Amino acid sequence: MKDIKKEGAPILRQQLDSVRLPVSEETKTELECMLMYLKNSQDPDIAKKYKLRPGSGLSANQVGINKSMFAALYQTENGETIELKLINPMLISHAANTIYLPEGEGCLSVNREVHGHVPRYERIKVQAYDIEGEKHTYTFKGYSAILMQHEMDHLNGIMFFDRINEKQPFLNLQ
Repeated sequence: MKDIKKEGAPILRQQLDSVRLPVSEETKTELECMLMYLKNSQDPDIAKKYKLRPGSGLSANQVGINKSMFAALYQTENGETIELKLINPMLISHAANTIYLPEGEGCLSVNREVHGHVPRYERIKVQAYDIEGEKHTYTFKGYSAILMQHEMDHLNGIMFFDRINEKQPFLNLQ
């Protein structure tokens, strides 16, 4: 947790630089370490031992790296574990409908409770490179779409609470 940049750190508010291709060994290692943090944070014993807050996504700027990339680790509705390391992701299409997490979003960089609904597209299509430099198109819906949008916002210097309606934080969205 000591390596996670906290709210207020300038790098969290800047648009990150694109990763140069082919992907360097340094960049591959950085992404592997980011994914390892997520794995460790989701393991109750390791998380307790090292006082890690559990996370589903981690963007490069959250660990002080100015590169447009993030790691994600989450479970699908049918219990399948998904591991992703996305480089230079771009939102290429989205549904008109919006959704939100009823309990609100959290962030490893934010050490306070933030109340309110964060509107996100229900379905998105993202184009990104993997660590081998291969371009892929991914489709996400529901929780995974929310997670991807949260991480992609980080890459553009946007914090999740920037998207909460200040006057009506629990406004029901559709």
